[in-house]
Amino acid sequence: MYKVLLVDDERIILDGISQLVDWSALGTTLAGTAANGIEAYERILREAPDIVVSDIRMPGMDGLGLVQRVSESHPDIKFVILSGFGEFEYASKAMQYGVKHYLLKPTNERKIGEALTELVAELDHARRKDAFVRDMKDGLAKLMPHVKEQVLKEFVTNKTYGSREWDYYRDLFRFEIDAPVRLLLFRLEGNDFEFEHLFALKNIAEDLLESTLLGTTIGDHVLILIEDTPDLASLYRRIQEIRCTFRDYYKRDTTIALSEPNRITHARSLYRETLQCLGYRFYLGEGSLITLKDTAEGAQGGAGADAFSFPEERLTMPVRSGHREEAEQALADFIEALRRAGLAIEQTKSYAIQQYVSLIRHADPARLNEYYARIPALVELGTLQAIHAFLGETVRELTERHYEQNVVKHTAIVRKVIAIVDDHLGDSQLSLNSVASEMLYMNADYLGKLFKKETGEKFSNYVMKARIKQATERMTDRPDIKVFELAEQLGFGDNPQYFSQVFKKYAGCTPSEFMKTAHSSAF
Repeated sequence: MYKVLLVDDERIILDGISQLVDWSALGTTLAGTAANGIEAYERILREAPDIVVSDIRMPGMDGLGLVQRVSESHPDIKFVILSGFGEFEYASKAMQYGVKHYLLKPTNERKIGEALTELVAELDHARRKDAFVRDMKDGLAKLMPHVKEQVLKEFVTNKTYGSREWDYYRDLFRFEIDAPVRLLLFRLEGNDFEFEHLFALKNIAEDLLESTLLGTTIGDHVLILIEDTPDLASLYRRIQEIRCTFRDYYKRDTTIALSEPNRITHARSLYRETLQCLGYRFYLGEGSLITLKDTAEGAQGGAGADAFSFPEERLTMPVRSGHREEAEQALADFIEALRRAGLAIEQTKSYAIQQYVSLIRHADPARLNEYYARIPALVELGTLQAIHAFLGETVRELTERHYEQNVVKHTAIVRKVIAIVDDHLGDSQLSLNSVASEMLYMNADYLGKLFKKETGEKFSNYVMKARIKQATERMTDRPDIKVFELAEQLGFGDNPQYFSQVFKKYAGCTPSEFMKTAHSSAF
């Protein structure tokens, strides 16, 4: 039902039309009446009727004034003008405001019904048209994301697309930019992801990036086209936020390649550029943000196959000795040397396999076949980071085995060193070198590492602690002993000042303060 407002300054006409017209049969309802234009306009503001039937001559604001004001504030409201025979020329001025229906007074319910029937048909047509346009817009809005995805796929895979096609789609998508763009390529890590993960990653990226133009998925990659920005630091932060948000929700990492800026018509070359960057993931590892600069620096800094050199013994020796920290550092140096060399991936893997084989030669013979059976898994690894982890596990297993084999022998040697220290605390020449070369006939570096591994302390620190401990015992037994005597007896020679400094560092007070405390507590 369409709402009708009836306006006339003659009460008898208002009442007559109100009662004679069958409003519901015409698809309308009488929403109210008004005695003049001012009152009518107030009701229009409150109730917004669909049709106004109005006399043209009224006090305050006449019908023409009402039409003019309503056309400005409510242009969709339809009017039927009631006018006397001599007022037609005056009423015709309302035509400029779109009024089409005029009824001469006196009128009857049939003529009013005919006018309302035409207006109801116009309103019905307008509603159907609006509904059609609205449905079309809703359908297009639902379809547009899929269109955008397909267009981006076409632009990055179809080399025949150019500026004309971009101009068409720019108008279709209402893009207002002609500036350069960048392409982001996301790669999910792991092999067990599903399409919903790609879809989620795409949505997260589009939400967090302020300048997203187009987004799509191709295979196991997500592509996002964005406007270029001079604030690269902010862009890098947002990319990191995308990675962290996705990882927090789905517990899997993402590697991202970012292209250099270029025109949208070069989207295909931007795509090839990001694929090239993503290939460098082998060296930079999973979860990296890779740009063309990273690949260029890698190529420039690469030493090449001829220059790559890493002695196998540098890693196998600490493994055989059971020195885990030294072995892990040697492995880290090996991986870094491979990364710096910038070799072809297969060549890098061949060096890794060669180092692995040299390691497992020192494995338990009973497990040798098991170690050899792991080589195919090493070959299939996709990043240098993964190769590092693979070799690291092997290094830890083998180092632990050799450590357990050597622990008894090592413990005996360390016990002997401790006994030597106890016997030579007063020797000012006592040192790791003297113990190793003159007493045990061993390599000093090896002995020092062995001593620290067994005791948790460096040799020099252990000696100082032993001397200070001996000093406190002697001062407790002999409160009158002199500081210079202690210095001479405990290997500090004729340097009591240095002895006092060392004592305070380890005991927390000077020798004099310690003796006072020890003497007072005796009483």
